[in-house]
Amino acid sequence: MRVVIIGASGFIGSAIRDEALTRGHQVTAIVRHPEKITVQNSRLTIVKADILKDDLGKLVKGHDAVISAYNPGWGNPNLYEEQIKGTQNLISGVKKAGIKRLLVVGGAGSLEIAPGVQVIDKTDFPKEVIGGVLATREALYMLRKEDKLEWTFLSPPANIKPGERTGHFRVGKDQLLKNEDGESVISTQDYAVAMIDELEHPQHKRQRFTVAY
Repeated sequence: MRVVIIGASGFIGSAIRDEALTRGHQVTAIVRHPEKITVQNSRLTIVKADILKDDLGKLVKGHDAVISAYNPGWGNPNLYEEQIKGTQNLISGVKKAGIKRLLVVGGAGSLEIAPGVQVIDKTDFPKEVIGGVLATREALYMLRKEDKLEWTFLSPPANIKPGERTGHFRVGKDQLLKNEDGESVISTQDYAVAMIDELEHPQHKRQRFTVAY
């Protein structure tokens, strides 16, 4: 497939990029800082762009799907506002380009830990990141209003960090997944596996889902 990955140089976006390339997809990486990508691959095209400023519709046109790992940057004083605007531009740009499939890297804050109770309701997030947590939840709410896009929102568990690519994990919907030790975790590599699995074999169109060990 011809896939756009927005934020393909970031913490999660880079893992998704590498997983997509490993599986033979043609990847267009849209990033603000191309110098951060040191991977060389004949199927990788790197485009310097900012989805807050550039015409995303033109940038993604002709692709089969868009995966967004967009993040304005933790510690950004305008994190909430820029995340919201970025999501709005993402949705409108993908629709303008005539692309149906949109997959979004979500957050864990909006997952439920009890009926009607979300992680964000019971967790003291640092002030540097709370804007991003709130904006990412708002992105899910925006997507849920879209009935033309075949969107998917993939929430990680409470903890996501580099580790082993096992290809084995549990899949859930709107509830935070924990193992028998009470841990909610996955590696960035296995999160990327779940994302590209969904790209290749859609199981959660117009839905949010989550993965964890």
